Amino acid sequence: MKKSIFLSIIMASLMLFFSCGSKDSKDVLRMNVSSEPDSFFPWESAAADTAAIYYNIFDGLLSFDERGKIHPALCESYEISDDKVTYTFRLRKGVKFHNGADFTSADCVYTYENLAGLNGNTVKSDMMARDIESISAPDEHTFVIKTKNPLGGFLALNFCPILPVGYTNHAEKPIGTGAYKFVEYQLHQKVVLEKNENYWNSENEPKIPRIEIYVMSDENAILSALQTKQLDIGQMLSAENAKSLEKKFQLFSAPQNMVQVLGLNNSVKPLDNPLVRQAITMAVNKDEIIAGAMGGFGTKLYSNFSPILGEYYNDRLSEVYKNDAATAKNLLASAGFTNGFDLEITVPGNYRIHVDTAQIIAKQLEQIGIRCHIKTVEWTTWLDQVYTKFDYQATVIAFGGKLEPSEVLRRYYSSYKRNFTRYNNPVFDETFTKADQETDLSKRIKYYKYCQELLTKSAPAVFIADPNNTVLLRKDVRGYETYPVLFYNFAKMYFAGE
Repeated sequence: MKKSIFLSIIMASLMLFFSCGSKDSKDVLRMNVSSEPDSFFPWESAAADTAAIYYNIFDGLLSFDERGKIHPALCESYEISDDKVTYTFRLRKGVKFHNGADFTSADCVYTYENLAGLNGNTVKSDMMARDIESISAPDEHTFVIKTKNPLGGFLALNFCPILPVGYTNHAEKPIGTGAYKFVEYQLHQKVVLEKNENYWNSENEPKIPRIEIYVMSDENAILSALQTKQLDIGQMLSAENAKSLEKKFQLFSAPQNMVQVLGLNNSVKPLDNPLVRQAITMAVNKDEIIAGAMGGFGTKLYSNFSPILGEYYNDRLSEVYKNDAATAKNLLASAGFTNGFDLEITVPGNYRIHVDTAQIIAKQLEQIGIRCHIKTVEWTTWLDQVYTKFDYQATVIAFGGKLEPSEVLRRYYSSYKRNFTRYNNPVFDETFTKADQETDLSKRIKYYKYCQELLTKSAPAVFIADPNNTVLLRKDVRGYETYPVLFYNFAKMYFAGE
């Protein structure tokens, strides 16, 4: 009876929540995301889910495909000087912003001056401020960046959205050159985009006129919306529920180049003790988490890299810490915690997978005397409290993938402002810096693999898994792809028969 009432409430809410129109319409694609957008102003956003949406609104100088290969976007071509410090971008002509303004090199200058904090502007990107020496625009269709040092991975930093010079209201109405225009954002409800009829890229021309992205983390509501045809794509689903509806929908499940971690604040006691962090790492059974929280759809990890990163991935770390509760308990005793201690795990409540993971970890750590309290918070609270202010002991979160390994590893660089674990290792910092500046690929790979080894052995976090994104799609939806970076490429999607 209670279940029936609950489902009735969900159905009634959905009728109000979703827009009107034909449920089988091919003019509108409806999809859900789990978290509230933090800001559509790219310089103010830190959430991967938000970037996955605004990549449709904005373009960068460069872009990437589903294999992670870099392609020109707002530039037609680029050249790198022999000394590897000067990058010359030849810009496309005839590109317009959504407000009708022409795209020129002035927009690149405006964007990069702000990103790098040049000419008195406030720094918007620590990486750009650290790397860029100067920028220039010899003419309207040429843009030049000079870096302070040779940088092997600098090209992968140039996916950042190019913003129109002088326009600053992106938080309320973002304006870019992308395949879709922003229409509206209703807090706690949905984001609406519409097709850019004047999109410059004829090879990636959008096909669906309207995109509606609903903020939904309750799985029962997502499943109900799918079955009543109020959603065309339902994502972040449990494997069990997805499999139960496989005959009615397309089931899509793939790794995301994502790293789920039990993040440990290395600056607070007793987590400042490496023995304690190592004990926690050995007590966590990753197989149980993948089975229980991911329905078996996940790839076990041992460092801050997913195997999707291919040649950069260190595949020799699985034996560093084996799951062994008895040895973990002895390590705690050696650290002076024979009777264990209390640990608070702060988790964003809108991500079921992280809440479920925290609950499994709590039971596992109980076996070695660590008494866990799980504190669920709103996503915006997590971003402020944990990710920005570092006011926490432990947390479960997953970080979206990056194409450039330095962006993955930078989270553990001691002076990086988003180093949320507060990890501090001079050897790691030195090795990371060498890798970041090395232009010889084989040498860079060796440095990056050593960085992974250092992270694994010192255990600033427990590196758990790359969880699959499990998705159900309407039978006639085509073009849904996963990327090494979280990105919902709506321009590639279409309905069969069109």
